[in-house]
Amino acid sequence: MNKSALIFMLLVAMVLVVPGNASAVPPVLGTPTIDSPQLLDWGQDVNNGEPDLTEQTANRLVDLHGSFSDCDIALSTAGNYHMALRDLWYDIYLPQYASELGLKNWFFTTSPPVALKQLKNGAVVFGNMSLRCMPQLAVGPQKVINDLKAAGLTEGQQIPIFRNRGNVLLVKKGNPKHILTIWDLGRPNIVISTPNQNYEKNTFDNYSGSIYNIAMNDAAHAPDGWDAGRLFNSIFGPDKIKENGTNHPKWVAGEKIHHREVPWSIAYGRADVAVIFYHLALDAVRRFPDTFEIVSLGGTIDNPQPLPGNQVGAHFAVRINGTWSDKQVQARERLIDAFNSAEFTSILEKHGLQR
Repeated sequence: MNKSALIFMLLVAMVLVVPGNASAVPPVLGTPTIDSPQLLDWGQDVNNGEPDLTEQTANRLVDLHGSFSDCDIALSTAGNYHMALRDLWYDIYLPQYASELGLKNWFFTTSPPVALKQLKNGAVVFGNMSLRCMPQLAVGPQKVINDLKAAGLTEGQQIPIFRNRGNVLLVKKGNPKHILTIWDLGRPNIVISTPNQNYEKNTFDNYSGSIYNIAMNDAAHAPDGWDAGRLFNSIFGPDKIKENGTNHPKWVAGEKIHHREVPWSIAYGRADVAVIFYHLALDAVRRFPDTFEIVSLGGTIDNPQPLPGNQVGAHFAVRINGTWSDKQVQARERLIDAFNSAEFTSILEKHGLQR
């Protein structure tokens, strides 16, 4: 092709690409209001760098697609102590053992306990991400451990990890509804938020049982005509709140992960109060000090002493049997060492938990 023909073709291309009547676009002078749901920004455990596609609409991974099944260590755990586990993992476990053992691929989940279903189905799924590494270790309350044992999925003895310090009431900053005792939950203008009673049955039973049993042990302070049964049924019965001729729920619940959902319900006015583990309430107040406050159910905010009937729970670890490599076995045993360490005891105490 000669030079003249080449120049002619370039000119034709420019005419086709750039219309003759194109004008300079004016500068953008305004700024938009970001159209996004109101959500609590829990932040990230560590800064993993860019590009970061995290978007705070929910725990959804719709724009990350994949599946992986080769992990050095995977932990399936109840997630209500996520703040303590974060500190253990990034400040103790990885710094001490990742280099020594060559740990590169790992994950842990901090949802309600899913180990049994995860092991049976061979995966845990977040949005379009399927994690197919089977956990070498599971952590949860006694019933979760018992179910894993009954299914023949465990080996060795269970290991005590921590105990909680009972339950408290979580309310909005300033306590606008003046909720002071368990009996206030029965007031007709109070909406209570709980875990999903089907998806998080163990925790729901703890919280609802604490409401009933605290009231049973505090009959002397019951309003006239009230007892524990009436209080319980006023919350968990079929009746709705009637206000201005409209029925409103007395009781709302999240779908799957109450340690994220319950604070959201209170923060954005869907609920007025929740009975919740002390350490979860403490974490919510520390993260969002202008949004939440704690009402004690025994003792003080700094030194909770659970009232009679206020249930205290324990969590345990158990080894999952499987065809593990030497590295995977060593990674699991070092994680157990970290759970048993004095450093983790201090971490637990910092976050409102105890041995």
